This record gives sequence, C-alpha cells and structure tokens, in this order.
Amino acid sequence: MKELKWKNIFFIVLGSAIYSFGFVHFNIQNELGEGGFAGITLILYFLWNWDPALMNLLLNIPLFFIGWKLLGRKVLLYTIIGTVAVSLFLKIFLTYQVQIPLRDDLFLAALFAGVFIGIGLGIIFRYGGTTGGVDIIARLVQKYIGWSMGKTMFLFDAMVIMLSWLSFLDYRSVMYTLVAVFVGARVIDFVQEGAYSGRGALIISNSQEEIASRIAIEMDRGSTILRGYGHFTKEEREVLYCVVARNELVRLKNIVNSVDPHAFVSLIEVHDVMGEGFTLDEQKQPI
Repeated sequence: MKELKWKNIFFIVLGSAIYSFGFVHFNIQNELGEGGFAGITLILYFLWNWDPALMNLLLNIPLFFIGWKLLGRKVLLYTIIGTVAVSLFLKIFLTYQVQIPLRDDLFLAALFAGVFIGIGLGIIFRYGGTTGGVDIIARLVQKYIGWSMGKTMFLFDAMVIMLSWLSFLDYRSVMYTLVAVFVGARVIDFVQEGAYSGRGALIISNSQEEIASRIAIEMDRGSTILRGYGHFTKEEREVLYCVVARNELVRLKNIVNSVDPHAFVSLIEVHDVMGEGFTLDEQKQPI
C-alpha cells in the first residue's frame, strides 16, 4: 500500500462513482446495452435478473491474475480498488435510484450514458487504475501494440453488443447503444489526453533571439531553439519552439510578425502540457 498515492485512489473512486451512476441511471433504466464486461453483466441482469454488482466482481477475478503477471502489483492494486468501488457504487445506485425518465428520448439517454461512462472511465485510466474486464485488456493492448484504450474498448464493445442484440436488445436499442459506446470512447480519450487546449509553434526566422526575448518579456513564456537543416538550401537553421495557451496565440503571431514578417510559422495542436508555466510554478511546485 505504500506504493499507492491517496490522490490516485481518490480520483479512481470518484471516477467509479461517475461511471456507476451513468450505468445505472442511463443504461439500466432505459434498457440500453453496453460493451465489455459491463455489457455481459447487463445481459445476465436482463435475462436472469442477476445482480450486476456481484457479477462485476465474479467476472473480474480471473483477470486480476493477468493484471498481476503483466501489469505489476501497483496497477493490480489500483484495479482491485476500481473494480470493488464500481461494484459498491452499482449496489448503492441500484438500491437508491434517482428516476430519470428518458424512455421517450433514447438519443438523449445514449448521449448521457456515453458522457458519464466516458468521464468516469477516463478519470480512472488517467490516474493509473482500471475497473477490470476489458479495461485490463485495453491497457495491455495500449502497452504492447500502441492502440488508444478508447479504440480497443470500442472494438471489444461491438462484439458484446452483437451478443446483446441476440439476447435482449431490439434493433432500435442496439443503434442507440452504439451511439453511447462511441461517445464514451471519444470522451475517454479526451479525458486521458487532457482538457487543456494549447498550441505549439515552430518558428523559422533569421531573428530567433529577438523573437525569443520578446516572447519571454511580453508573454512570460519560455522557448527552445532547436538545430535544423534546410533540405533545399542545404543550410543549417535554428528553429524556435514554444507552447502557448490558445488565447495567447494572437499575441504570439503579432510578436513574430513585428520582428520578422517573412518568418515561417507552423502551429500544432497541444492537448496536454506538463512543466514550468503550466503545471509547475517558478519554484517547480505544482500550480
């Protein structure tokens, strides 16, 4: 337990609560399916009324051993915490449900199911945990193949949804379930990559020092000068790289244009930034 961080445990439990709330109040209440092991628990629930909270635990026990061998002790402990937390919150929300009548608007139910489940799982994954089941499989695929966890889960979910179609879902519910799964997969990737939206700028100019100085003075942003080589000119060039917030982009362009109107500037999307000026202050302390 000394290897675990209380901050990670808190957010894994929080993510489990968000996930379970969406699963009960949007999937179960509106008889929508789900992918992965959660979808299997829904099949067992709607066909034989087996408790999803208990089934979630029983189905995941074999995967705990896989997690121990392939992912290490820390990830396994976080997985056990996440799985137990999900089962606990499923039991609570099934016992004390808040009625959210959306049977007449299954599209809205599917959207909210995807958003709640995506946010919940995204938080759990971001802080090093899983909720067992396909989450472990997706993490292994990400580790050894490089696929995003959202993509892997979507493919696995599609197979489980087909099984749900053959058991308790009609074609209309299947289509809305696919909407929920797709939204959930996109939200998972968004939460994992980070909600921060910034821009990275690659600047090629003959006035790199002046541009870098003005960025530091006027915008309080650091920059890095990289060594480059022009393929056409066969000359070595300096490339200035800096990251700014989206609302600072106009100021950056104005600085570059005022120093060198002929500078070559390439902008790239930045989803998550760590380090001084973004997550750390000047004393290297978390902001």
